[in-house]
Amino acid sequence: MGRLIHIGFGNVVNTGKIIAIVSPDSAPVKRLVQRAKENGMAIDATQGRKTKAVLIMENSQVVLSALLPETISGRAQAENMVQTEDGGTNES
Repeated sequence: MGRLIHIGFGNVVNTGKIIAIVSPDSAPVKRLVQRAKENGMAIDATQGRKTKAVLIMENSQVVLSALLPETISGRAQAENMVQTEDGGTNES
């Protein structure tokens, strides 16, 4: 079971369900986001801001965030370290 991390503007995601955190700038990622929007599998957590990170989730959902991928990744890694120090198992 993952923990929740803040991805901007009061929105949180479960770290245990994140497969990848990528930049939205490449053409393949733009196509992925567009397909997710068309299929109702996109969650826009940007609050109208520019999308700076795309989180690919286990269930094929795509979460859009206005925070940089490095910021979200750092929070996820910090959460993993806290979980490991608390005696939880690291399910990597």
